[in-house]
Amino acid sequence: MTQSLKALSRRSFLLSAGATGVVAASGLPLPFYARAAERPLFTHGVQSGDVDMFSGMIWTRVDRPSRIFMEYATNESFSNAVKLAPLDALPESDFAVKRLLTELPSDQDIFYRFVAADLSSINTLSEPVTGRFRTAPASKRSVRFAWSGDTAGQGWGIDETGMKTYSTMAKHQPDFFIHSGDTIYADGAMKDEVALSDGSVWKNKVLIDEKRKVAETLAEYRGQWKYNMLDSHVRDFNAVCPTFFQWDDHEVVNNWSASKDLTSDDRYTEKSVSLLTARAARAFHEMTPIRYTPAEPGRVYRKIAYGPLVDVFFIDLRSYRGANHDSMETELSPEARIMGLEQVNWLKRELAASKATWKVIACDMPIGLIVWDDFKNRKGAEAIAQGDNGPAKGRELEIADLLRYIKTAGITNTVWLTADVHYTAAHYYNPDKAQFQDFEPFWEFVSGPLHAGTFGPNDLDMTFGPELKFVKGPTAEQGQNLPPSMGLQFFGLVDIDGQSEQLTVRLMDRDDNELYKVTLDPVRSA
Repeated sequence: MTQSLKALSRRSFLLSAGATGVVAASGLPLPFYARAAERPLFTHGVQSGDVDMFSGMIWTRVDRPSRIFMEYATNESFSNAVKLAPLDALPESDFAVKRLLTELPSDQDIFYRFVAADLSSINTLSEPVTGRFRTAPASKRSVRFAWSGDTAGQGWGIDETGMKTYSTMAKHQPDFFIHSGDTIYADGAMKDEVALSDGSVWKNKVLIDEKRKVAETLAEYRGQWKYNMLDSHVRDFNAVCPTFFQWDDHEVVNNWSASKDLTSDDRYTEKSVSLLTARAARAFHEMTPIRYTPAEPGRVYRKIAYGPLVDVFFIDLRSYRGANHDSMETELSPEARIMGLEQVNWLKRELAASKATWKVIACDMPIGLIVWDDFKNRKGAEAIAQGDNGPAKGRELEIADLLRYIKTAGITNTVWLTADVHYTAAHYYNPDKAQFQDFEPFWEFVSGPLHAGTFGPNDLDMTFGPELKFVKGPTAEQGQNLPPSMGLQFFGLVDIDGQSEQLTVRLMDRDDNELYKVTLDPVRSA
């Protein structure tokens, strides 16, 4: 027998043994292995997410109505596997299932495995599919995580190279990855080919019908998610690194708020932004391993405690904002808010209660960068800053209130991470340079895109005194909306040292070049 056939035989044995092991305690007869075309198939790999010290979410999707058997173990051989009650994958959830694994040991590699049984022929089983993650530590061990945003935007899809940035991040073996929003581009239809300025052609080697038009139906929104997971870099990354998801606008439609008007947008037959948002939100929660919040099932803002060194606070600047407008109010009102009162109060409480050394605020939009609602005419606030460089107004009032609270409550070691603007930068917010000065200095780091058009850089609004410490984006000669093949795709790495508790941020590009590095010393409690 040749070496390759030996390897294939061993793999076949392991797959068969794995499937048998998963269902052994289910009461089903021993598995019947039909021809491959007759077995259930896992279509988009596996995902994990929202991992903390004792729990974590797992996700998968199958191609037909199936009973999904699940088990997890602390070793790759699954010799000490814990078998879980099965879940049914049905059309109502587009055959996707996810669940929370609980009572896990801390600081431990967790291997998980799925097997699908065809509900029409219950003894017909799939081959198993596996993934892994590591739970958060109970002690002060070093932690590494990555963050970025913006996947499959501006018509740049899966070309011959694919979404390479995901593989580059995987080389660093992060404990987790923060996807800072614009996780899909539901409003960005793709073509098979795009002519580039140098005369070459970008070819979307992989393209599905749902990506050839803007998403309007629930099935089309689901299709946006499934498209990203057709990329092998993404699937391989998902299998070994948990992703903590948040969202922004392109999960629904560009710059959506209560003032968004699709009346004259011929791409859309469905003109109700509220209905599109509802469908998009359902797809977001079905297709990601985000935790379910019983008090508000569609909620995206949450805290993930990843051991004693870091708490990550995910905030949502999209769901509770007032309508996009000029944002020039001088008093804080519901119309002026971008986070909403309930979310602000939650964030204040959680920050004050945090015992972690570092409090990372994962924000889907930057604080001081000007993002215009009407880019062509440079009008209206889409993000926080409205561009007048003066005292806090409009949405800035809510941020000013939060920053003042962080100072007066004595909350230390806050760092903001964001994406959205499709380039990478480091900002130091200095009250001595600000119009609003009642806050302690802090850093904001910007990264992205993961795999989308590169834009920028944007202008800074000086209300909170941001100092530009580093920026990397397109040059004037290169222009805007550069394809991923230009190499200007970015992610960030954060390392927190278990002994010194220093936090080091590195801004990276998709070819794994380190562009900028800074190490922050923690403020010690008195």
